[in-house]
Amino acid sequence: RPGSFRAGELALAEVRRKRNTTLKLLCRLAAEAVLTSPGGVLPHRDIIGQLPGQVLRTSGGARLLLRRPSLEEYVLLMPRGPTIAYPKDVSAMLMMMDIHPGDTVLETGSGSGAMSLFLSRAVGPKGRVLSYEIRDDHHSLAKKNYRHWRSAWEIGHMDEWPDNVEFILKDISTAAADMKSVTLDAVVLDMLNPQSALPVVHPSLKQGGVCAVYLANITQVIDLLDRIRSCKLPFLCERIIEVTHRSWSVLPVPYIARPSHLQEAHSAFLTKLRKFRPLLS
Repeated sequence: RPGSFRAGELALAEVRRKRNTTLKLLCRLAAEAVLTSPGGVLPHRDIIGQLPGQVLRTSGGARLLLRRPSLEEYVLLMPRGPTIAYPKDVSAMLMMMDIHPGDTVLETGSGSGAMSLFLSRAVGPKGRVLSYEIRDDHHSLAKKNYRHWRSAWEIGHMDEWPDNVEFILKDISTAAADMKSVTLDAVVLDMLNPQSALPVVHPSLKQGGVCAVYLANITQVIDLLDRIRSCKLPFLCERIIEVTHRSWSVLPVPYIARPSHLQEAHSAFLTKLRKFRPLLS
């Protein structure tokens, strides 16, 4: 099991605030660096060598709970360019696609690398993720965030994070030749015009495979389904969902439970498409 904190890995500090809320601060540990919080500073050298789960005090007397971040926390706190696919939506999409270790998955729209990291864990060391991105700045940021997580993981854990994501700077609509040599178990589309990608990727998607599409509004869903119908693409739309979470606050002595005043807003419509074989006329 992971032991004490070491230089080079990621640490997460939790600061309790008013209204029963928590401020989370993410840092990469370095001997000469300091962690700055609203309650004062804490030198990284005071964290290095400590076991996760301990409470340390800042220069101003504030208490910080130090631990290793989960993947969900990392993707929410890592540097961003475009808006990320939020973990609640990522979880639903992984369930939609029923991804197994060893699968080959195509992702279009690397973004900041959030979905790439979750796919990397899902397919495991024997699996493969192909992540296409058209914008150079998004492509570079996704690779950087992926490398930072992997390198920190290897320092703080006994095993290595799999190096199984290939980031490709290319418009997926021009990648038909690349797809000919690939068999895909699942596809994730997170882009402005996913309908432009479907004609390119569907020949490589295995029969019965799922394409999960992340769309910001219902108008985009309608445009997507209309394109599938008009182009007679071999996809059935099985589900269209929004994933909602309702946060609660439980206050002690006497215990009072009530919905939190901070609730997550709408993030996306998730559309599940399954490839089928049309009946022969």
